[in-house]
Amino acid sequence: MNRRTFGLVGMLAAASIALAACGGSTGTSTSTADGDTSLSSIKSAGQIVFATEGTYKPFSFHANGAGELTGYDVEVSKAVADKLGVKAKFEETQWDSIFAGLEAKRFDAIGNQVTVNPERQQKYSLSAPYTVSQGVIVTKDANTAIKSFEDLKGKTTAQSLTSNWYTLAKDSGAKVEAVEGWAQSVALLKDDRVDAIVNDKLTFLDYQVTNPNSGLKIAATTKESSDAAFAFRKGSTALTAAVNKALTELAADGTLSKLSEKYFGQDVSK
Repeated sequence: MNRRTFGLVGMLAAASIALAACGGSTGTSTSTADGDTSLSSIKSAGQIVFATEGTYKPFSFHANGAGELTGYDVEVSKAVADKLGVKAKFEETQWDSIFAGLEAKRFDAIGNQVTVNPERQQKYSLSAPYTVSQGVIVTKDANTAIKSFEDLKGKTTAQSLTSNWYTLAKDSGAKVEAVEGWAQSVALLKDDRVDAIVNDKLTFLDYQVTNPNSGLKIAATTKESSDAAFAFRKGSTALTAAVNKALTELAADGTLSKLSEKYFGQDVSK
């Protein structure tokens, strides 16, 4: 699993998003000559339409492969909709076309681990973060030689060659064993064929929830954090403010913490 990010601030390279034109419209318009209607249109419709992948566990996926749509982002989205006094509707779409769909007004918001970065802040209205993570080094419990990213110099890590984590591992001086994903990385680490894995903290926490006795640990964490937020069309001032208010209330009443614990075993909302 790879988070939908441009990478950690100041450390990972930015990637461009292609915003191709996309037809159809099931969402609401953001603004008119009369001003911002982003929230009033949703209130009138009685629902807010969120775009999500539906194949991105544990954030947005179908239980048992074909069951109800669920996940951390899905449950946070539902909780936000409830605070707004409307129902949450979900449009499942591929990540490569998700921003184009938002601009084409097929939905009102993206609830799919949209990482906050300067480029997206210029193009879209983004909510306050509801997920905060860092990059981590994962080793076996018994490993005491790796305690920082500097310690990766000369060591071997297991990484996908197309991921931002490959760049971070190489920049830290590691030799990289190419893998296709997290599961293969873990297998190599457990078999002592590599010394460590560099990945997103949420990936490891998700793994630990279902593998509490994995024999693996977080050996080091980056100082930089990566924040995920809801994305709206530019100019959705009223909707963004309302969602921020909802997130503040969900943090205060413990909902975000509870959902974090459910999916990751600890609070990842702040």
